[in-house]
Amino acid sequence: MNKEYTHIDTHAHVNLHAFKDDWMAVMDSCAEVGVGVVNVGTQRDSSKKAVEIAQRCENGYACVGLHPIHTSASYHDEKELGDNMKAFTARGEKFDTAYYRELAQSSDKVLAIGECGYDYYRLEKNTRELQEEAFIAQIELANELDLPLMIHTRDAKGNQESVQAEAGVGNVYDDTYETLKRYAKVPFNVHFFAGTYEQAKKFFDIGGTISFTGVITFAAEYEEVVRNAPLDMIHAETDCPYVAPVPYRGKRCQPQMVSEVYKKIAGIKNMDAEEVRQQLLQNFQRMYFSKR
Repeated sequence: MNKEYTHIDTHAHVNLHAFKDDWMAVMDSCAEVGVGVVNVGTQRDSSKKAVEIAQRCENGYACVGLHPIHTSASYHDEKELGDNMKAFTARGEKFDTAYYRELAQSSDKVLAIGECGYDYYRLEKNTRELQEEAFIAQIELANELDLPLMIHTRDAKGNQESVQAEAGVGNVYDDTYETLKRYAKVPFNVHFFAGTYEQAKKFFDIGGTISFTGVITFAAEYEEVVRNAPLDMIHAETDCPYVAPVPYRGKRCQPQMVSEVYKKIAGIKNMDAEEVRQQLLQNFQRMYFSKR
């Protein structure tokens, strides 16, 4: 990373449908305030778009991979896919190692493989089996290319917990840990972390980091993990266009809003905001550029 940034959004989705009309303007506005943006792929098309944006924008970087919800028939998210993509969502995608290898090697601005992992929020027949197959394949590709992994984890909620039990899966953080411990030989980041501090420590012990979104600006249940996690083991992100932080609730989330996540981390930890900002930038540098 040759450029000095004021902030880094380590997990964004300017490559999705929600930004189809103004993605360049959004990236330009981020550049104006010194924000670097890592756009993360969720399937073939959005991964390709993430690389395209990285190539065209000096402040852009990319991750390429297959999100677990896209390994089988999934719900329809207009922010991600638009309003004419139901044929795609019904089809699902099998991870194509050759395609993603070529995409990852097409630009030195591809920083990681993913987002990949487990998503138990909407479990269907064979969900776990399909997600595990794609997850392991992406770990193996990351090992081969010596790139970090961008990890997605989402547990079942509410009445989905009964479905989770019927599907024979456990807690998504514990299951993710076991898979990474067994297969991963590269660093990884567990994005949008919503687990316990004990689960976070297990990831730290095997070479992982965790990241926090704008949710921490309005949901107090994350504060214990933020407070206790070592500052050099965390990152800040937006996961835009989702979960805009305070004071932007109700608006489309954009990468430059990540500055509010930085501020909130400093507030929860009762630390100097500039010290936190500098350390988070160093964390990004270490994670993605230490071997370059």
